[in-house]
Amino acid sequence: MAYSELIKSFEKIRDYMREFYVYGFKSREEYDRKSCRSYDNEKRRIESWLGTYMGFRQDTGGKTVFLTADARELPHNPLYTAFKTKSFTDNDITLHFYLLDLLRGDRAMTIREITDAVEADYLAQFEAGEPLDESTIRKKLKEYEALGLLQSEKRGRELLFRRADPGPELSAWRDAIDFFSEVDPMGVVGSYLLDRFGEREAPFGYKHRYFLHALDSEVLYALLLAIRERRRVEISRFAASKGELREHSVFPIKIYQSTQTGRQYLLARQNSRKRPVFFRLDTIRRVRAGEIEERAEEYARCAEKLTENLWGVSLGTEHSPDHIEMTIRVGPHEDFLIARLQREKRCGRVEPVDGETWRFTADVSDAAEMLPWLRSFLGRIVSLSCSNSFVEQRFREDLKAMYGLYGGGDDAVQ
Repeated sequence: MAYSELIKSFEKIRDYMREFYVYGFKSREEYDRKSCRSYDNEKRRIESWLGTYMGFRQDTGGKTVFLTADARELPHNPLYTAFKTKSFTDNDITLHFYLLDLLRGDRAMTIREITDAVEADYLAQFEAGEPLDESTIRKKLKEYEALGLLQSEKRGRELLFRRADPGPELSAWRDAIDFFSEVDPMGVVGSYLLDRFGEREAPFGYKHRYFLHALDSEVLYALLLAIRERRRVEISRFAASKGELREHSVFPIKIYQSTQTGRQYLLARQNSRKRPVFFRLDTIRRVRAGEIEERAEEYARCAEKLTENLWGVSLGTEHSPDHIEMTIRVGPHEDFLIARLQREKRCGRVEPVDGETWRFTADVSDAAEMLPWLRSFLGRIVSLSCSNSFVEQRFREDLKAMYGLYGGGDDAVQ
């Protein structure tokens, strides 16, 4: 198959981008799910969109491709480009201009009138023009109506089509749309709206910004619709450890997004386990909406109760939450540490012990999730205790390993 920049299915290119950039920068030799020729074609397609943001590294394992971009310098998420390169046929591009020209202004026409006009006003002007049958034009009209480009109305027994209302003037909202496109999980919508305007210097800069969530926009949209309509869904999820797709019947409840990594998760009640579970959105391939869930409110209340002690996205086990206490030393003029504790405490509590120490306490579903956060206070921790002995043991083992790397002794870790 000859290389083409255009694609028929976004899921296909999402799959390659995920393999290249999410699961781990695979080289041509390491990627064995498709042929080498398919790998080369897909890599060239991605390069045509992201060429200035791609880097290459040559090592003993071969040539490795990866994204290299400074989020602080890019005005817009470059991955939105992948949504705007859908393939089309000769009839698609021909009918696009014919239909919008015929229905210019406030003109309304029936399918028969449109078919006759396409033949008489356009195709007849070309010697090699092939006629378009009414069924082809009807399908295109219905497609454009679903996309919101056209609208239909009944007049007697006939169905008339006209151009849809273009909507409000958006120039006054340009800054808001620009901000939305970069910070909202469904920012790709804002990107399409920005295409209506000309180029300009980006009005915002971002210290922390995450690009890869853009690849999950279609999955996220389908899940948000199901949540709003209170529908059960069937999801096809890729299990990386098994290398296979698995089907799950769930009731979606809420979407979570990490402020540290940008990764998105679905909280849902899994029918087979009869309890809430989390799924990473980047592992979900397809979402198929099902029937309305009659016990939606009951399941939502159950999930809300279960997440009262949530620190990250681990719901822990059935037993009681882990209790953790950490006391840190706060020196003079270090009020920023207290402010940080208050800002990042989540379901925990912060209280002073004396003039130099403060105590953080929390009851969390899984205290092991807190380890990276706890390590960020190294050098200030006076005492640390947890009802989950694994957490204390792991913290001290990690600290001991760090001291070993920097030349410290075992006696340095108490």
